[in-house]
Amino acid sequence: MPTAIRTRNEIPVEHTWDSSSIYSSDEAWEREIAETEKLLKELSRFKGSLSKNPERLVEWFAASEDALKRVGMITTYATLHFTVDTSNPKAAAMNDRSRGLMARAMGAIAFAEPEMLELGTKKLQQWIKEEPRLKIYEHHFEKMESRRAHTRSGEVEELLSQVMDPFRTAASIHGTLNDADLRFQPAESSEKGTEPAEIIQGTIGKLLNSPDREIRRTAWEHYADAHLAIKNTMASCMATGIKQDVFLARARKYSSSLEAALTPNHIPLEVFHNLIQVFKKNLPTWHRYWAIRKQALGYKTFHVYDIKAPLTDQEKPISFDETFKWICEGMKPLGDDYVKAMSHGVQKERWVDIYPNKGKRSGAFSTGVPGTHPFIMMSYNDDIYGLSTLAHELGHSMHSYYSRKTQPFVYARYTLFVAEVASNFNQALVRDYLLSEKKDRDFQISVIEEAMSNFHRYFFIMPTLARFELEIHERVERGEALTAESLIKLMANLFREGYGHGVEMDEERVGITWAQFATHLYSNFYVYQYATGIAGAHALANRVLKEGQRAANDYLEFLRAGDSLYPIDALKRAGVDLSKPAPVEEAFGVLAEYVNRLESLLQ
Repeated sequence: MPTAIRTRNEIPVEHTWDSSSIYSSDEAWEREIAETEKLLKELSRFKGSLSKNPERLVEWFAASEDALKRVGMITTYATLHFTVDTSNPKAAAMNDRSRGLMARAMGAIAFAEPEMLELGTKKLQQWIKEEPRLKIYEHHFEKMESRRAHTRSGEVEELLSQVMDPFRTAASIHGTLNDADLRFQPAESSEKGTEPAEIIQGTIGKLLNSPDREIRRTAWEHYADAHLAIKNTMASCMATGIKQDVFLARARKYSSSLEAALTPNHIPLEVFHNLIQVFKKNLPTWHRYWAIRKQALGYKTFHVYDIKAPLTDQEKPISFDETFKWICEGMKPLGDDYVKAMSHGVQKERWVDIYPNKGKRSGAFSTGVPGTHPFIMMSYNDDIYGLSTLAHELGHSMHSYYSRKTQPFVYARYTLFVAEVASNFNQALVRDYLLSEKKDRDFQISVIEEAMSNFHRYFFIMPTLARFELEIHERVERGEALTAESLIKLMANLFREGYGHGVEMDEERVGITWAQFATHLYSNFYVYQYATGIAGAHALANRVLKEGQRAANDYLEFLRAGDSLYPIDALKRAGVDLSKPAPVEEAFGVLAEYVNRLESLLQ
């Protein structure tokens, strides 16, 4: 296991993403900011005139979309520099400037929706008939009308847009602490003479998969301890973030933060509550899995840091090139066009920032906007988990690729609710390929372990965090305080129920889990969508594998739909209804099948 982590300038350029595909240099980026600032100021000429005639409205959409497209590209360029080296002060300053620009852009366009709502649905429908160029905005107007009760005056909307930049401060501080300022004691090996393993955000996952139990234990404990050392600061950030959610919900006249998160996308509140109910009902499947792992590992006690311990002695490295080859094979059911576009992006356009380095942000993500190709950040570690992460992020990227290629600007960005469907869909197809084609017993076990690890994150950690998120929002809505101690206690109690009696609990270290999700819990009710996403993904993957081309075509149309349909409706057209609990139940059935298959292989 490597003990030295490279600095950013030690990473070969061919293993990094290509920010020059957006702007050739930082100087070009600066020039674009100056030009965009002018365009944003010019948008004020439209204020008070959108009701003049349909041609004026067309002109508004063209001008505002051009400005927003530029702002998106400016922000993406800054993101590419900052997230791979969060300790770089220049990159941090660029990121901060771009966020400020985005807030000003939102303020500059805030008057438009109230003005269009004043026109009324009947008038807008008449204008659509008179001016064909407004036809594409019909669904946009429909969504806008559905938000009428929660849209404030132009002045208030502008103010709400302006506060979004300072409102991101709590999340930004938490993220900077997590990614740049935390220092972890190294993980210690049980083998004498072995150097300690350095812990950073890009390697903690690899360390928790180590066959050396002492490395796993010390990595898990030291990672938690670093967060516990600043628990009060992180709790203050978290409390601020939740208070901001509650403020915005009330400012827009929603009855709760949960309603404010789900209603704008026409997602029934029952979707959230159904997920939690099905999750709690199926906890025995997880308890059975812990018991199987404990027996296979031969341990008297089973700890949280044993959840990802490898069950075989063989751990063959998988190169990035081999990983990508297998992903392409796994995605063949979607057709040649899909695979060719993905291959060109990764191999020719450098979509992926591949390897870990000091200061690189934790986790993995896909980003980009209309005007750019997709970009993937990850920390590849030459193993099955890196393979799965790449497949996952390529699912996001190909969703973005098809959506931006097909839809006009107004619908090019899909909602978070459907995002995790596309990513988990890729993982499901690639796993099916690997389990079908790679018959080596140990490799099959490793594939199932990876699948269980992914389900553990999406179908265990995320629903638990969703329960946590609901409770802390409701506490703030009742006027109660959030402290480090109360957050740790709540988190520990929820995990104690989830783990059952078969997993040893370290209350403080398990309870600080919330602090390790520096992004997720600052996005109002985001985490539950990981669980609904994996449910929808497996339902659609099973359909494609069983029905072939017709189902594949339906799925590709879902990718192309972007935001031109409500998320529930887009998924229904692809073949799954997430407004019902059935897909979540079906996904737990897939989970149980993996557990059965693992038990059989171990025997």
